[in-house]
Amino acid sequence: MGKLGDMMNKAKQMAKGHPDQADKGVSGAERMADERTGNKYDAKTDKAADTVRRSYRDGGGTQR
Repeated sequence: MGKLGDMMNKAKQMAKGHPDQADKGVSGAERMADERTGNKYDAKTDKAADTVRRSYRDGGGTQR
């Protein structure tokens, strides 16, 4: 696995260990994307944020 993949796995493990902090980061990123696009993609950012949250909350992410 390359360096980016290693960094991604490390970030996932940190998010699983600190889900409340990870939630704040995901919410901030979602809010920033919505603000910059004028909420044009609000439904898509909501879906993406929910998917990310499930990946570290429920272990629902895919493993490579």
